[in-house]
Amino acid sequence: MRTIAISGYKAHELGIFDQKHKGIYYIKKAIENRLRTLVEEGVEWVIISGQLGVELWAAEVVIALKAEYPQVQLAVLTPFLQQEERWQDATKQYYQEILNQADFVDSITKRAYDNPAQLRQKNEFIIAKADALLLLYDEDKPGSPTYYLDIAKKRQANEDFPIFFITPTDLDLLVQEEQHEHVDSEWDV
Repeated sequence: MRTIAISGYKAHELGIFDQKHKGIYYIKKAIENRLRTLVEEGVEWVIISGQLGVELWAAEVVIALKAEYPQVQLAVLTPFLQQEERWQDATKQYYQEILNQADFVDSITKRAYDNPAQLRQKNEFIIAKADALLLLYDEDKPGSPTYYLDIAKKRQANEDFPIFFITPTDLDLLVQEEQHEHVDSEWDV
């Protein structure tokens, strides 16, 4: 497995409306923990579509991991040209900073948004290019990651295509671990 797609919820689906939300730290930490293991097992490329939320937080993790794992590379394959066109200026700037640090950036349909089929094509294309999928997902709250998951499951039915999940339980455990470590460190004084 050399290439993994990473996706999950859009920020607003998680109730996250600014980059200072404390939940982002835990989501990025969970992605980092999974990604470290995958990179040590041979993953060289991480593919995202540049969607706001989990995908861009995953991009931040990949960029940070490059210091330790220079072989890991980030590809941003947007569904259409100028996907950020209607975003707020601060969000556009954040997105552009990610794109500037990516190793490969391209748009799948090579035209601006004109119909929802471009989003389905993006999901199909990215799943076809990846060797596995890492998805932040809650079965009780389907949302946008379901589209990736459905395509990945179809591929998995016909061939070896691992699907890795980060679940709400994983995030809860991470929060508990971090809080436990914080309490322990206070006693080490």
